[in-house]
Amino acid sequence: MTQPACKKAPPKDPARQWQGAASKQLGEAFERRIDAALERYELRGEALVMKTPEPMRATKDLGGGRFVAHHEKKAQPDYKGVLKGGRAIVFEAKCTATGRMEQGRVTPEQEKALNGFSALGAECFVVVGFGLRDIYKVPWADWRGMKDRWGRKHVVPGDLGEHRVRPGPGGLPLILD
Repeated sequence: MTQPACKKAPPKDPARQWQGAASKQLGEAFERRIDAALERYELRGEALVMKTPEPMRATKDLGGGRFVAHHEKKAQPDYKGVLKGGRAIVFEAKCTATGRMEQGRVTPEQEKALNGFSALGAECFVVVGFGLRDIYKVPWADWRGMKDRWGRKHVVPGDLGEHRVRPGPGGLPLILD
């Protein structure tokens, strides 16, 4: 009796793999810059903002407190915190190596959360990075109304001049100023 043939997965495109790895590295570098800026605000007593951990699901127990886990779908905005004086802030951070940021990069689950926090009075926004130097703080109302505001469901750096974040000491983005 012969074994049924196993279907092989289609070969992976090396160019797409490289692009995915580069995008992941850019996103991680972008978040490290935001984290460093937020630490500066915390040390100065101006804000306490924390990164929302990405939900993970353990898939295999390796014993000794170790396991294999996979990230689950992101459902919450990246950062939540409080400014001195009590104002809540909630924001999502998005970075691209291209000159265009799509509105759809904020997931429906994140959109629902940002709408809810905004309705309760939190300051909500999207920190947009075109690379690591061109950074913008886009108010949630502008992001949500992108089609009405800019006539399309994406933005380019030229659209966001009024929302540009100035660099601070060491080039850290002063996203809360």
